[in-house]
Amino acid sequence: MKKLVLFGLSLFLVLSFSVGAGAKTLKVGLDADPVSLDPQVQLSGGMLQLSHWLFDPLVRWTQDAKFEPRLAERWERINEYRVRFHLRKGVKFHSGNEFTAKDVKWSFDRMRKSVDFKGLLEPFVGVGIVDDYTIDVVTTKPYALLLNMATYFFAMDSEFYSGNDANGQPKDLILKVGESFALNNASGTGPYVVTKREHNIVLEMERNKNYWDTKSPGNVSKFILSPIKENATRVAALLSGGVDFISPVPPQDFKRIESDDKVKLVTINGGRIITFQMNQERVEAFKDARVRQAIAYAVNNAGIVAKIMKGKAMAAAQQSPPGYAGHKESLQPRYDLAKAKALMKEAGFANGFEITMMAPNNRYVNDAKIAEATAQMLGKIGIKVSLKTMPKAQYWPEFDNRAADMMMIGWHSDTEDSGNFSEFLTMCPDADTGYGQYNGGNYCNPKIDELTMAAQSETDLNKRAGMLQEIEQILFDDAAFIPYHWQLHSYGAKKNFKIEPILNAQNFPYFGDLVVE
Repeated sequence: MKKLVLFGLSLFLVLSFSVGAGAKTLKVGLDADPVSLDPQVQLSGGMLQLSHWLFDPLVRWTQDAKFEPRLAERWERINEYRVRFHLRKGVKFHSGNEFTAKDVKWSFDRMRKSVDFKGLLEPFVGVGIVDDYTIDVVTTKPYALLLNMATYFFAMDSEFYSGNDANGQPKDLILKVGESFALNNASGTGPYVVTKREHNIVLEMERNKNYWDTKSPGNVSKFILSPIKENATRVAALLSGGVDFISPVPPQDFKRIESDDKVKLVTINGGRIITFQMNQERVEAFKDARVRQAIAYAVNNAGIVAKIMKGKAMAAAQQSPPGYAGHKESLQPRYDLAKAKALMKEAGFANGFEITMMAPNNRYVNDAKIAEATAQMLGKIGIKVSLKTMPKAQYWPEFDNRAADMMMIGWHSDTEDSGNFSEFLTMCPDADTGYGQYNGGNYCNPKIDELTMAAQSETDLNKRAGMLQEIEQILFDDAAFIPYHWQLHSYGAKKNFKIEPILNAQNFPYFGDLVVE
């Protein structure tokens, strides 16, 4: 087969084709391709988006932050440690295998083997089978967020992933780097079935003809996903009609899309915090809270929102966005260059020092520009920065290896709760429990760990909010990381594509429910 070569808008000519009468085709341009077809290989927004196209969770979020039944039709709490889920009958996997309780248990047990999910699943004992269509999810302690977590329990086809592949490897192998069966093969219960995958080129899917959700209004029969890294090319593709839907839309192009009568712009507050972490194991100076505070004072994040984000973000001074239990209104951005210089002098670094910095260039909105602006700002307090940016496919292995002194990471709470930020980003890194999995700064404060764990089990919501707000105050005082802003989700689409009902704060467009008029 001739290899597709994608240069600018020629990409969309390659993907153009005719379809049968009445068929609806959706052509999507995203800033990056999912790294795998394995829903458990990586805990990331891109992979969770994919999971909703090919697989189904027990429950999923609605636009108003409530829970909607999916593979679980209903549930009830048996006691403070156990919730019983009654599963949907008559559901088939893409392979034709029947979905039952054993697939949920198998999927949960496999997910526990994934490094990325270990911390998220720490509060759980496991899944117990009551009968073929009933399971109990059991926790180690009273856990207020069990239903939140059930939105990540995607069912995989246990029979399909059993045995060995042609290379002699177990089909259920979870492999972040290298070839594996689950990398290019998928059998879920979701609305779409993969028909073609060329990584970083194209992913083609067709409607699952046996999809269980017969009440879904979705009428897209073919779904073509193309990674379009360059913002300008992605926007041009939408405006030219080469694609039907793009995300994200760069802030500088909002007006351009809004002024075109063939397309529309939709933005929603996503609550994703953009940060830089300072690696205390690589740079001795970062162990001094005064140096970290100096960097926090040197970064004009409100200015970045105004100039780089074109006002389409909310400057942050903490992890928790407004509306979350841990959000503390009194914590505000603190840009003060004179204060930053004074703190550097007080810490004994009046002449500064040199550091390395890494950031992705296609993961977050304007990520490379934010990193470049940060390097310039740190130069004003004597910190000389050697900056390297790269596509996210190359960046995440570097992040895992903590390959630079300062590294960018954004985070949307997996549980739509403040505690999740600390569980992954600011708790002391612990390879055994998975807590602090993405704490690339190696910041460690036992009080943060104590409060985060206590908040997990606290069912008094007012007391729990107080704990989470105390965490934010400590992190602010310690300058544990550098907060930038909460990022908006931004989408562009042709006007006859009814995208508003399928969007949500989690940034998981439910394309299975998309209506094309």
